[in-house]
Amino acid sequence: MTQAPDITPTILFVDDEEIIRLTVRQTLELAGLAVATYPTAEAALADLSADTPGILVTDVRLPGMSGLDLLSRVRVLDPELPVVLVTGQGDISMAVRAMQDGAYDFIEKPFVTEHFVEVIRRALEKRALVRENRRLRLALDQNAAVENHLLGQSPALVRTRRLVADLAGTDVDVLVLGETGTGKEQVARALHDGGPRAAHPFVAVNCGAIPDSMFESEMFGHEAGAFTGAGKRRVGKIEYAHRGTLFLDEVESMPLALQVKLLRVLQDRALERLGGNDRVAVDLRVVAATKENLLDLANAGRFRADLYYRLSVVTLTLPPLRDRREDIPLLFRHFALQAAARFRRPHAELAPGLLRGLMLRDWPGNVRELRNAADRHVLGLGEDEAAGGDGGTTANAPLADILDGVERHLITEALRASGGQVTRAAETLGVPRKTLYDKMKRLNIGGTE
Repeated sequence: MTQAPDITPTILFVDDEEIIRLTVRQTLELAGLAVATYPTAEAALADLSADTPGILVTDVRLPGMSGLDLLSRVRVLDPELPVVLVTGQGDISMAVRAMQDGAYDFIEKPFVTEHFVEVIRRALEKRALVRENRRLRLALDQNAAVENHLLGQSPALVRTRRLVADLAGTDVDVLVLGETGTGKEQVARALHDGGPRAAHPFVAVNCGAIPDSMFESEMFGHEAGAFTGAGKRRVGKIEYAHRGTLFLDEVESMPLALQVKLLRVLQDRALERLGGNDRVAVDLRVVAATKENLLDLANAGRFRADLYYRLSVVTLTLPPLRDRREDIPLLFRHFALQAAARFRRPHAELAPGLLRGLMLRDWPGNVRELRNAADRHVLGLGEDEAAGGDGGTTANAPLADILDGVERHLITEALRASGGQVTRAAETLGVPRKTLYDKMKRLNIGGTE
């Protein structure tokens, strides 16, 4: 194969005559097009794939595999890859039949340069359009996968979803930080399902649920005879996640002695099974989740600092449900519909008073607690609790009172986080300082300058 140096080939040209290959290459390069030339169909086929960015131009009569046979193979590989046939005068009827079988066009020898280049450009434009449509479809599918896992329209959730969508197509390891029940596993699944690893395993490991004595075997696997009871080789969680995603929940619970082994796996993307000496290569993405500040734990000697820095290439912090209250009605309706289908119960429209009451609760268990409340509601249990635990008094309050309560909570939280400084709280809330002062006065909330 001859190829123009430092030029990405967009045209694969096949002809068994060297002088024709040289002439076509010079013609196309003078037209500003990149080309790779091949003496046989077999050589060109080795460089073709469904992701080939360019087109195929091939003579019909070739030694070995013919141009028509090559067309048939390409049609199986990628039916949308344009194939232009170059034919002799006696091959016109055959070329017409080939077009009926999927060829893009045919050019008769000896061809006129301008016509030849024009046909090539049109075929390239078609290929570019096909690849762009595929890219857009893939992006839509990936975004849909992310949205299916991360429901909500609050600014905090929209920012999180946008960041997850941006990261899904990469292989970067991610650390997810959030309170219990905020949806850390959903973020991990969105990263997995929204990216190129979606067709491969998603392996979730709760590091706090595996006994220390079994942790190494569970994570790294073991060879036969590695310990009493190990009758045969066992693949560990890390190896099972090959080509997919490994989700380490409650990673702060991982035994210190094994954190160094995990660090080595993350650095080398290879492991050794317990009781074995062979290195096993693994291609995976790691998403770790924690509700703790791992850097604080590292400073206290309870977590390896080097592992923290390796895991936290990108850190995603999930907002608690109380900081995105506007998502509560949407989430509750979604969970209620799921529960109705799961429990085979009828799903009634949710009363506005119930939803208002739900928005006023603090939800220390976050989304998980809200899902449980939806389950109880569908089962006809604990409706007063769902409404706010006061027999519905709050739920039946006027809308203005409900909104005042939400505002009071948000302002109080912002002031608490800023140490009572109104200016910093206003910046956090994204409102002018005077607006915040007016709201504080109306809601009888104190603060400092």
